[in-house]
Amino acid sequence: MSAPAAPEGYATVNPFIITSDADELARFVVEVFGGTERAEARTVDDDGLLLQAEVRVGTTTIMFAERKPDWPFTPSLLQVYVEDIEGVLQRALARDARLITRPTDFFGTRFARIQDASANIWWIWQHGELVWDEQSDEKDWTTDEQGEGWGASSPELAYIHDTLLEAMTALRDPKA
Repeated sequence: MSAPAAPEGYATVNPFIITSDADELARFVVEVFGGTERAEARTVDDDGLLLQAEVRVGTTTIMFAERKPDWPFTPSLLQVYVEDIEGVLQRALARDARLITRPTDFFGTRFARIQDASANIWWIWQHGELVWDEQSDEKDWTTDEQGEGWGASSPELAYIHDTLLEAMTALRDPKA
């Protein structure tokens, strides 16, 4: 099956983030991930709230809209590949992001998580030489041979797992 045709500048699937202070989040993406905003896509609704803005990061266009007063809090979970994970984290933290998972080796790649000021969680990857255990596709990552949990698999996997659980259970609307 071939990928459906997408217009220039768009991937087959593009994230659309609905958030409070969409303008600020778009600036965050531009400054932290080196994105480029498409000014011609900016659309304001009748109520004066941003209906659509677009920022291109690498091969993906991320769309943003301002959350209406009666819409629920809906944080986004996003994955981004970067060339310089330390530089991205430094820029993100300077823009009030919170470090969730420090850079950690993950089978030959570097992996970290941050939460931006709008409570979206970003999985940040610096691609490396993937190293998979040849038997990993036959084995459940959540348990080792003795049936023990994440910590028995590796300290790195346990840390990555635990920081996600902590971040997800702590999710709160930053405007509440």
